[in-house]
Amino acid sequence: MVEDNQIKAQVSPFAIRKGEIKTFDGQDGYVSMNQIVHKINLGHITDIHFAILYLVNEFEFITSRQLMQMLKIKGYDLGSQDKLNNKLDSLVKSKILTRYYFTSDEGKGIYRVYCLEKMGKYLLDTRDDVECKWQPSDNTKPVAMIKKRLAGNQTIIAYLNKVKVFDSYTIKLPIKAKTLGKTFKPTGGSVTLTKAKKSIQFIFEVVRREDDWQQKLIDKMKYYKDFYDNFVPMDSNFKSLPQLIIICEDDRHMAEVFREIVTHNIEINKINLLYTTDLKQNEESLSGSLTEFKLDEKTDKYKAHNVELKLLD
Repeated sequence: MVEDNQIKAQVSPFAIRKGEIKTFDGQDGYVSMNQIVHKINLGHITDIHFAILYLVNEFEFITSRQLMQMLKIKGYDLGSQDKLNNKLDSLVKSKILTRYYFTSDEGKGIYRVYCLEKMGKYLLDTRDDVECKWQPSDNTKPVAMIKKRLAGNQTIIAYLNKVKVFDSYTIKLPIKAKTLGKTFKPTGGSVTLTKAKKSIQFIFEVVRREDDWQQKLIDKMKYYKDFYDNFVPMDSNFKSLPQLIIICEDDRHMAEVFREIVTHNIEINKINLLYTTDLKQNEESLSGSLTEFKLDEKTDKYKAHNVELKLLD
């Protein structure tokens, strides 16, 4: 598996590309539960396959590289990415998982995205230690929504691997905008960091350059502003104000997102809103991965400033 510091990409693989569509790369045809049970009885489907299934269920959409990273974190040693890919192929052929890739005007995508299939749902429903809410319509989600999940996965895994005070993560975190009466979820999930028995939560909102992304950003930020402006301890189970971090496609996109927020007067007064990009999650340390926009009194213009957080060492 290629390590983060070996990745030389100049453009995030989770950025939106022109004319991009989702292409099915799964298994057609019918597979019966009797066939699946037979494979389990023969030892062709083992605990490691179920560990993969649990992770796909938890993250909803995930790449094989992200799966490899998470399995390693959980103590599974598969030896190589190829060995994992072989197990994924087996799960796809059994219609336990399915997969997609992205094609665009720039050509075919370099990675596959895995998600549950109906047989995977049936298998998980037999286990008492996991809840599976998957339904077939989940796999019809558009490219931008899937890429937001993948970018959020990458960020959470980076914090898992690189931040010593990492405590826990949540993929789907419901937050209540009380005045608007709306419950919403950060597209990138959240992490909890704990040091000296004190905890802080980071919530990640992933923004992509999808169609009409500016209006979608404005609508979502109104929910966040409502939540923060009216916050009292234990709202949405937060003991204290969480830190909101917006994950953008690149540095230019950070400036574009910031401009939309300022122009439409949806700034959040109770926190310093922070920004980051997909590729910054690949750095060896995340301590310098965050950006803040500050008003320069001399020029009366906003400038981007790097935020150094030793907490993220």
